[in-house]
Amino acid sequence: MADNSVSWWRLFAMQNDDPRKALGMTVLVAFVAALGVSTAATVLKPYQQVHVERERQARLDAMLNTLPGLRDLMVEAGIDALETRIVDLQSGQYDPTIDPAAFDPVAAAKDPATSRDLPPDADPAGLKRIATHAPVYLLERDGRLHLIVLPVSGIGYQSLIRAYLALEPDLTTVAALTIVEHAETPGIGARIAEPDWQALWPGHRIADEDGRIMIRVARGAEGPYEVDGISGATRTGNGITAMLTFWLGDHGFGPFLDRLRDGGA
Repeated sequence: MADNSVSWWRLFAMQNDDPRKALGMTVLVAFVAALGVSTAATVLKPYQQVHVERERQARLDAMLNTLPGLRDLMVEAGIDALETRIVDLQSGQYDPTIDPAAFDPVAAAKDPATSRDLPPDADPAGLKRIATHAPVYLLERDGRLHLIVLPVSGIGYQSLIRAYLALEPDLTTVAALTIVEHAETPGIGARIAEPDWQALWPGHRIADEDGRIMIRVARGAEGPYEVDGISGATRTGNGITAMLTFWLGDHGFGPFLDRLRDGGA
């Protein structure tokens, strides 16, 4: 077997204009760079997960602070955070076999064993594939539901939009909508993250008396189901409408919300 160390020393000893040295050094630099990136990704992954969880909790806390009287209720009940549970989206039931603290919905959506494809006619949000399970966040006291928060996502004009939709105890009235992540056009679609626009959502209804999902973003909004859109950001608004239509429907949290209304989740 050849002595690799001798081979490398021969490479370094070559003239700088030798094509073999140029090729060898390119391979060596690429290998070292790939090794460094791979090592950094492995070492930093736990820290990234902690950062993501802190950001999620910060967004939830910010949402809760916008809801009148909710913090007082939590303090009175001795609760400092919403309870997280994992829902089987197809059955609409809680799944106690999955640890909420260890569940990563993004990773689950990429794993064929924990996700499923969406047919185009059932995918208005443009997600193509979703996890079979999803987290929900609840505020309960003495067996009574006071608030439920659903994580939702969908394709906007030029990015994936992630948000939290909070519903009041009737499971039909919007308590809040908070945009968590997006990369929409600065100054136009990006205004969906502004507090003034998000403040338009509370009090709107997600469905009519027959259970049809009616909530939508529309310019010149009228009635209880429409939220005023942003000028110049029609496609971003349409993306949010499609996102909520999907996640509140049969392939999203629809079965879970139906069971919750019936007391069977």
